[in-house]
Amino acid sequence: MEKVGGAAPAMTAAGLALERRAQGLVLVGDEARDGKPLYVDFVGGKAGHRRRFGGGRGQLIAKACGLAKGVTPSVVDATAGLGRDAFVLASLGAPVLLIERVPAIVALLADGLERAAGDADTAEIAARMQLAPGDAAAELSALVAAAGFAPEVVHLDPMFPHREKSALVKKEMRLFRRLAGDDADAPRLLEAALDVATHRVVVKRPRKAPAVEGPRVAHTLEGKTSRYDIYVHRSLRPGR
Repeated sequence: MEKVGGAAPAMTAAGLALERRAQGLVLVGDEARDGKPLYVDFVGGKAGHRRRFGGGRGQLIAKACGLAKGVTPSVVDATAGLGRDAFVLASLGAPVLLIERVPAIVALLADGLERAAGDADTAEIAARMQLAPGDAAAELSALVAAAGFAPEVVHLDPMFPHREKSALVKKEMRLFRRLAGDDADAPRLLEAALDVATHRVVVKRPRKAPAVEGPRVAHTLEGKTSRYDIYVHRSLRPGR
């Protein structure tokens, strides 16, 4: 695990604040509007449950990123967010480079990774996760090169404009969206990912959302609420 040093800022954009609490570093806002404080927990909670009972390489994200018997590619999660997808992939053996552009979220990720590295159940997983602050749409190639990482697969989960009423949006995502905003540059991000990935690019989308503007999707894996659009350069083979 690569630690991001330095003290976390007390205040962030959008009227939110980072605070040190018993569970670790948390992002707080107006609870009535934004929901409960947000923090990264790779040891317990949903991440811990999914690590134990999530379904292994049968999970949709694992299939989309090409993890199969004898195949464990290196993955760049270029829109790391709260790191949940990256943690799933790392728990299945994949080396993962997490790239995140929002400084406050980088601070949450660094704190979560540090705690995971100190826990016997997750230390080995955290060791496969490397954190790189930066804007993947603008500098993906440079970030990957600086990390000395081999980008076989690039995973993207761009935030799309939300058209539902705010009351229907999960409170956790309200807070996250207020800080991170939408990814209006998703086509540029896809283009950068296709330039960097040696084997494939995987884009997570809401199940009924259009594909990101750009090249034609090679194939799609669809779940109940989301799908993965897959762009293939060449096949991933056993031994990786």
